[in-house]
Amino acid sequence: MNPAPLVAVIAVAAVLSGCATPGVRTTVRTLERHRGWNDAVVIANGQVEAVLVPSVGRLMQFRFVGSPDGPLWENGKLAGQPMPPKPWEASHGSYGGDKTWPAPQSVWNWPPPDVFDATPLAFHVQGDGSVVLVSPVSPRFGIRTERRFSLLADAPVLRVVTTYERVTSGAEVPAEVSVWVITQAKDPVAMFIPVPASGRFPAGTSEQWGIPKDDMTVRDGLLRLTRDRKDSHKVGNDAGSMVWVGDREVLRIDIGLEPGATYPDGGCSAEIYTNPDPTPYVELETLGPLRALRPGQRLSATNTYTLFHRDSEAPEAAARRALAR
Repeated sequence: MNPAPLVAVIAVAAVLSGCATPGVRTTVRTLERHRGWNDAVVIANGQVEAVLVPSVGRLMQFRFVGSPDGPLWENGKLAGQPMPPKPWEASHGSYGGDKTWPAPQSVWNWPPPDVFDATPLAFHVQGDGSVVLVSPVSPRFGIRTERRFSLLADAPVLRVVTTYERVTSGAEVPAEVSVWVITQAKDPVAMFIPVPASGRFPAGTSEQWGIPKDDMTVRDGLLRLTRDRKDSHKVGNDAGSMVWVGDREVLRIDIGLEPGATYPDGGCSAEIYTNPDPTPYVELETLGPLRALRPGQRLSATNTYTLFHRDSEAPEAAARRALAR
């Protein structure tokens, strides 16, 4: 992406920064400094802040106001650096944060394709206090991505609507595509996924990745997973929520499910990946329904991120409390 249009968009957004919209209690600060970048966009509502860095195309952090940090993992080896041609080769885990890839992965295998992972994004501040990140059109898939970030005015809740628009036929057009959102988070105390009573995975997870028996348990309708320091693991099922539990915070991620729709990975809508040492991060991943997407058509998925304080309660109790809200 030519950097000149990005600079122009930032300049326009900076004029809008601080403008108030009647009835909207969130604020947007542009051209903020974050981890060495000078182009961060911060959405705040007095309780929480969402930090976007357009030059690396990601939500980099979601945190309580006044806290220097939050649950999302940020790769210190790439902090403050511009986007390299191959970020996963520059440092394992890439930048961290929260981004979108197209599913199923079998269409592109590895590394993640062009605008979905390795391109600066333009941004626009909307009159309702939301911020939109927009990608160029993918040469491979002919898809442009748009991600709209907004905070509820009076709650620690971030809502992200991720939209794929097929603009051209592209060089590689999958028969069907799903909106896949990957949230890289810090090494937690534990993570949890509800196991739907009438779900399609009686073991609590799809068995296509194997069952991490030493790090996973299922009890009373709740799957618990911890990070294995020596090996990577992945689990997933057809739930609509996931919970990350840290020392001081709890993050719940929800995705709206479509009954009767076909989902990737044998029917998974919620997945968790754990990465071994020396790069201690995890991924909470949501997948939307598979759809054929023709030029001119759009496909969207909505994720809701809710942040809670955690006191001395046990991890499972904290997760069940978050899920009950």
